[in-house]
Amino acid sequence: MLPGFSGQLAGLARPGAATSRNVIVVSLKTNGSGRLQDRLCSTSASVLTETKVARDVPPPPPLSALPTTSLLRSLLVATISSKPYLLVPSLSILSLLTKPGRGLFLNVDRNVILHAFLKETFYKQFCAGETGAETQDLLHRMKAMGFQGTILTYAKETVFDQKTNSQHGLGIPSEDKSSNGAGSIYCSNIEAWRKGTVDTVDLLGEDDYLAVKLTGAGPAVTSAFTAGELPPAQMMDALEEISTKCKDRGVGIVVDAESQHFQRGIHRVTLDLMRKYNRDGYAVIYNTYQAYLKSTPTTLANHLTAASEDGFTLGLKLVRGAYMASDERSLIHDTKQQTDDAYNGIAQGALRQEIGDFGTKATHPFPSVNLFLASHNKESVVAAHHLHQQRIEAKLPTVPVGFAQLHGMSDEVSFSLLQLKGTDGAPRVYKCSTWGTMGECLAYLLRRAIENRDAVSRTVDEHKALKGELWRRLKGLVWST
Repeated sequence: MLPGFSGQLAGLARPGAATSRNVIVVSLKTNGSGRLQDRLCSTSASVLTETKVARDVPPPPPLSALPTTSLLRSLLVATISSKPYLLVPSLSILSLLTKPGRGLFLNVDRNVILHAFLKETFYKQFCAGETGAETQDLLHRMKAMGFQGTILTYAKETVFDQKTNSQHGLGIPSEDKSSNGAGSIYCSNIEAWRKGTVDTVDLLGEDDYLAVKLTGAGPAVTSAFTAGELPPAQMMDALEEISTKCKDRGVGIVVDAESQHFQRGIHRVTLDLMRKYNRDGYAVIYNTYQAYLKSTPTTLANHLTAASEDGFTLGLKLVRGAYMASDERSLIHDTKQQTDDAYNGIAQGALRQEIGDFGTKATHPFPSVNLFLASHNKESVVAAHHLHQQRIEAKLPTVPVGFAQLHGMSDEVSFSLLQLKGTDGAPRVYKCSTWGTMGECLAYLLRRAIENRDAVSRTVDEHKALKGELWRRLKGLVWST
C-alpha cells in the first residue's frame, strides 16, 4: 500500500472512525545565534506531540508551530510580497537573473555575494537545498513540525515565454546528442535529468512523494511535447526506471503541470504511465490539473473516461495554476471567482464521486480516483476536509485525499489543517518543495514571487498573521522577564 494513503483507505473501510480533534505542539530548537533568538524560541511550544485537549480549550495559534528563524524569514518575504514598491523591483531583478547569457556579475552560481543574499532569503524560504544533505535536513524538519511528508521536485525545467515565443532551460546545456553505437541517439540532457531524478528518489523518506518536471530533460523532450507526441525512447526508458523504483519503494509520483506550450505532450505521457502503474487500487502516478484553465473540465472528463474504460486509478492532483505570466491569457478563466468555482467544483465533486457524466446520478459509474488538493486557499481546503469527514461518518462513498501547500507559503493554512488532525490521521498535510542549485531554482523562485503578486489579498493576510505571531512571541518574552 502506498504510504500516506494506506491509513486513508483504511479510514474509508471504517466509517465510524473517531473524529476527536488533536492539537499539534512543535518543539523549536535554538540556533545559538543570540539570547534574543533563544528567548523568542522559548515562548513557543516545547515538545512535538499530539495531545487530547478539552473541547473548551482553544488550540494555540497555527503559526506558533513555526520556528522563529522561519517566522522572521517568512515575515521578510511577506513584507516584500505585500508592498508593491518592494515587490515590483524584486520581480524585475529575479526575471533578469533567469535570462540566458548572463555575465559573471549576474550569474547566481558564480557571484558569491549575490548567491549568499539569495540563499539566506528567497532560496531558503521556498527551496529545500542545493545538496542532498541540505535537502534531507529540510525533509526531516518538515516531519518534525507535524507534516505527513514532503512532495519534492528536482528543479531543472524549461521555461516558455509566450510573449517572445521562445524557451530556455534552467541548468540545461545546449542540446548534446551522440550515437550509442547501435544506431539510436543518446542525449546527455535526458541522462542528466534521469540521474538528478533518481538522486531525488534516494533522498525521500517514508510518506514523501516525488514530483517531476518533465521539461527538465531538455530540447529533445520539449520538442516532442510541443507537438503533442511522446518523448524519445531514452526518456521513456528513464520514466519506466523511475516509476518502477518508486513503486517498489512505496513512493508516489506527481507529474507537475507546466507551460501550456508543452502540456498536451505531458498529459499524454502521464496518462500512459497511469495506465501501467496505477493498477493495484491506488495511484502511484498523479497528473496535475490546473483549475484556472478553461479546458480543464474537458481534459479531466477525458481522463476519467480513460480510467473507467481501462480500469486504472486516476491520480488527480488539483491546483489553481502557476503559469499566469507565461501561458496565453485567453486559455485562462476571466476572473478569479471563476477559477475558485472551478477548483471547488472539481474538489468537492471528486469527494462526492460526482463529476460530469460520472457518479451515482450520472451516466457512468465513478472510476477509482485518489485525490491531492494543493491549495493556499484556507476556505477551499478546510471545506474539502470537512466534506470528506462527513461522508466517511455518514458511510457515503468518497475518495482518499491528501492536502499540500508550497514550502514557504501559507503556513497558517498548513498548520490550521494540522490542528484538525483526528485519530484516523486525517487530514494528511504535505509541503511541496524544490531542490537544486540556485541557478536551477531561479524559475521556480520567480513563479513564487509572481504568485504572491497576483494573490494580493492572501499575501496581505499572511503578512498580518506573521506580524501577529511575532508580536505574540515578543509579548511572551516581555512577560517572562
